Amino acid sequence: MGKKQINVRVDQDEYDVIAERAAAAGMDVSEYARRVLADEGNDLRHRFLGAAEHFAQEWGPHFAERFGHPAPEAKDKTHGRAA
Repeated sequence: MGKKQINVRVDQDEYDVIAERAAAAGMDVSEYARRVLADEGNDLRHRFLGAAEHFAQEWGPHFAERFGHPAPEAKDKTHGRAA
């Protein structure tokens, strides 16, 4: 299958964030963007994340009742949202 090219314009602030994330992942910006877009187009990934969200909503209260809530400093501060 042939390769296609996508050109995307972003403002400087968005680019800076993307560049930081790419560097943290050990990739250049183009490779990072390619992987993010490939992940976004991955139906299996989206189905898994949907099932994980459903599981967390359904069973989260039971886990919290049994094991308690995590301390505020133990929460992931880097994402603040489900992936």
